[in-house]
Amino acid sequence: MTAPRAIGGATKGGSPMHLTIDGFGGNPEKLASEELVRGLLDRYPESIGMTKIAPPHVQQYVGNKPEDWGISGFVLIAESHISVHTFPERGYVWVDVFSCKGFNANDALEAAREAFELRELRTRILERGLEYPHIVSEAIPLFEQERKAMVGAATTATGERHP
Repeated sequence: MTAPRAIGGATKGGSPMHLTIDGFGGNPEKLASEELVRGLLDRYPESIGMTKIAPPHVQQYVGNKPEDWGISGFVLIAESHISVHTFPERGYVWVDVFSCKGFNANDALEAAREAFELRELRTRILERGLEYPHIVSEAIPLFEQERKAMVGAATTATGERHP
């Protein structure tokens, strides 16, 4: 089993991050339950310090291949979104938690593991919003530098100097 990871910025208040969870060896009955997915998406945001802004949307999907059917759902949060896609016949689930602020990845992993009784997890944490520091004192000099560059570009293009 892949151990849950917590990396820099992976706790509440850190930089934006995107956690992906690929869960294997899950309970097929739980993976097939629209009610379980809806309940998880309803509780998930608050349990990891996020703000739900709409009720979860959950739907069963049946594709051309019988083993591809499953439950998909998402919930919009003030910080971005959380989505879940289950594949009961295969025993796996994909979960994405994308947030404009950091959160405790271990809490998110444990919630998915417990909900679907997963035997194995593979996770990735992608840091997002890397172009700007999220500490104000570090962001101000970068902002000022970009502002000066923009003013210089405007002066060059028009021949006029703007404050």
